[in-house]
Amino acid sequence: MQPVDTIIFDVGNVLFQWDIRNLYARLIDDPAELDHFLGNVLTLDWHDQHDAGRPIATMIDELAAEYPQHAALIRLYEPRWLETIPGPVPGMIDLVEQLAVRGVPIYGITNFGSDLWRKFRPTAPVFDLFQDIVVSGDEKMVKPDAAIYRLAIDRFGIDPARTLFIDDREANIQGAIACGLQGHLFRDTQALHADLAARGVLDIAAV
Repeated sequence: MQPVDTIIFDVGNVLFQWDIRNLYARLIDDPAELDHFLGNVLTLDWHDQHDAGRPIATMIDELAAEYPQHAALIRLYEPRWLETIPGPVPGMIDLVEQLAVRGVPIYGITNFGSDLWRKFRPTAPVFDLFQDIVVSGDEKMVKPDAAIYRLAIDRFGIDPARTLFIDDREANIQGAIACGLQGHLFRDTQALHADLAARGVLDIAAV
């Protein structure tokens, strides 16, 4: 196992849980109607446009015009978007704090739209422990595009061979590895803690 002295985290479903259903299950009582709305109207593919740099207000206006029968629900997305985040992934804030106490440099690369990042960032003081975060919506490039990893490597001034990138999507891990970073496919805090302990950047004690 190669040594590691720098960590890069993804955000959604690594540090913080994220699920659009968490919001709309509060707004749509019928399970079949909820599934149809999220599977055919306000979809993950639609949301991904924001991660790539499109303004959320423009996207909402377009979608509401396309589905006027759902316009009221669609227009609740931005003002109530924080309800798509139930909270931190259990144990992960503590893990980041442990790394910071040990003096390990911590960075982020996240697929996250600019408008919603500005809404979310003030609610999450854990990011004060990060040296820098590359936000896809600001850069108009998304994982697993090699360009976003190269930009981060250059901007952070890190040695990719000694840096571990942590993400919950296999394609994003493979994209990072192709750019010279090491990778950890995130499944849970315990497995990540064990990996970091094996690499010598955290104590072996269980989370």
